[in-house]
Amino acid sequence: MITKMIRTEKDYQDALEHLNVLMDSAPGSPEEDELELLSFLVEKYEEEHFPIDLPDPVEAIKFRMEQQGLTRKDLVQYIGSQSKVSEVLNRKRPLSLAMIRALHKGLGIPADVLLQDSGKRLDERRYNPEEYPLKDMVSDGYFPEYKSLKSFKEHAEELLEQLLSPLDSLKEQMVLCRSAGIKPLSGGAAPAVSNGHAVYAASIEDQTGEIEKSQEATFKMDEKSLRVWQARMLQICETQNLPRYSGSIMTEEFIQSLVRLSVFSNGPLLAEKVLLDSGIHFVILPHLPKTYLDGACFKTASGRPVIGMTLRHDRLDNFWFTLAHELSHALLHLQNDHLAFFDDMEHVLRHACNEQEVEANRLSMDLLIPDEIWEAEKETIAATMDKHALIVFARELGISPAIVAGRLRWESGNFAIYNDLLGSKTVKRMFTEE
Repeated sequence: MITKMIRTEKDYQDALEHLNVLMDSAPGSPEEDELELLSFLVEKYEEEHFPIDLPDPVEAIKFRMEQQGLTRKDLVQYIGSQSKVSEVLNRKRPLSLAMIRALHKGLGIPADVLLQDSGKRLDERRYNPEEYPLKDMVSDGYFPEYKSLKSFKEHAEELLEQLLSPLDSLKEQMVLCRSAGIKPLSGGAAPAVSNGHAVYAASIEDQTGEIEKSQEATFKMDEKSLRVWQARMLQICETQNLPRYSGSIMTEEFIQSLVRLSVFSNGPLLAEKVLLDSGIHFVILPHLPKTYLDGACFKTASGRPVIGMTLRHDRLDNFWFTLAHELSHALLHLQNDHLAFFDDMEHVLRHACNEQEVEANRLSMDLLIPDEIWEAEKETIAATMDKHALIVFARELGISPAIVAGRLRWESGNFAIYNDLLGSKTVKRMFTEE
């Protein structure tokens, strides 16, 4: 009579011997009931200790082909081409998620067999490759092992899943500076003024390819593209071996010390080094189409700040303002809040999208050029259009003349002046050569 569960190898062997005795039990007898119960216990023990491997997925495909009288040509609609069919059946090419979905739906092969994961279901796609700028992602090195879009597309779904999965642990709210239906203003438009502080940004004259030609364009940031850009940023951050970060380092004085590095010809590289040495992630990554992105500020899952820049406007004045703006977000808004800022600086500064952007604008402008000093000197410099006076003024402040020139251009609405002071087409080259 069964008196205990089967837990050991000895219990199992004893149970097998007793099963042999019970095999001839009369129908309806107590022994038959014991046989059924003992058989159940033996089966459970065997499932736990002697699991049966899933059928090989290639053999499962071949078995289904034989069942349904299919040829290799019939598999093209599920796998993609005759050469891919041949490679899969010869075990020279792994099944992609796209192939698995098609084979499961079209031929009814169990998903766990194709996935080689017992009990696993083929969930709905979280990320549709057609909704992402795959060509730009591949060319920008998001997936270094894939050199062409054609080879990447086959495994695009699982690669997107892998790339974007770290974002699941970021409990953050995206703060976008650009809303639907608002287009960039022309280069001659008047500057925006926020709480008495005139603000400036890059002129739109050098926005290579950013302004949609269609009058129907909404100029809304593509959030899916922003997310993969952010995910790639986090991947790069993982490769940066940084010292411990202390939130106490993020002060107005710290940001000002970085701005003063602008006087050096390699100032952007010096700023990068200071940030990394301070435990702050700093990454240059080109923007993706329809993101209209200049800079970003958010935290890693561990709480370390990330400053991202695209160098969409390759000029010194734009670099320093964007850097100061994102660091102002880090100081004002990342300490206690789970926010992620994605900034199109022209739109931020023309339209003051939200309270956080207004605050970051005000602080960054004051840290670049203290407001009381600017108000006292700007009219004199603007009236004389004296380049030497501008350079002397910048030298007295301990900042690059590009910062002063950029602000004067913006506030005057005259983007034809001081072109030679802006450091155009120098920042990208600086980081590329590094």
